Amino acid sequence: MARLPGRSREDLPEEGRRVYDEIVASRGEVDEAFQVLLPRPELLRRIAHLGSYIRFGSSLPASIRECIILAAAREMHSEFEWASHEPQARQAGVSDDTLHAIRKGELPSGDGEGAVVQLVYETLRDHRVTDAVFGRVERAFGVDGMTEIAATLGYYALLGSILNVFDVGR
Repeated sequence: MARLPGRSREDLPEEGRRVYDEIVASRGEVDEAFQVLLPRPELLRRIAHLGSYIRFGSSLPASIRECIILAAAREMHSEFEWASHEPQARQAGVSDDTLHAIRKGELPSGDGEGAVVQLVYETLRDHRVTDAVFGRVERAFGVDGMTEIAATLGYYALLGSILNVFDVGR
């Protein structure tokens, strides 16, 4: 962490230690992305709670979720998130060709992956999604899926912003 020193559990006030322990219990560690939020334990708790849903409770296929995460990481210039999620994407079955396309800021082939990556690019580049892309994604994933896709994108854009502000993982 370039802008904030790392903190150990012992450096934290009681509430911070409780949240630290919750994160370790659910994720195994408090990584750099969450370390920067330790000064505000309740904020960290809520962000981590949302992240747990996005990662472990969502109905999206893991490969689609990881494509969204990697496309957001690429657009937010978040090497930390890319490095964290590229192995998970491979494990979820995302092809090398798709990973290469996303890394270059291009669209992967395939209706599902290509559509959600285009939605990420439009949202983060243009701050709007065209009707054509919205329709493609909605037809492929339904309203429920579209809602989860938008929330996943929003969560990783939030994390990317936090990581960029605190210069984590560069």
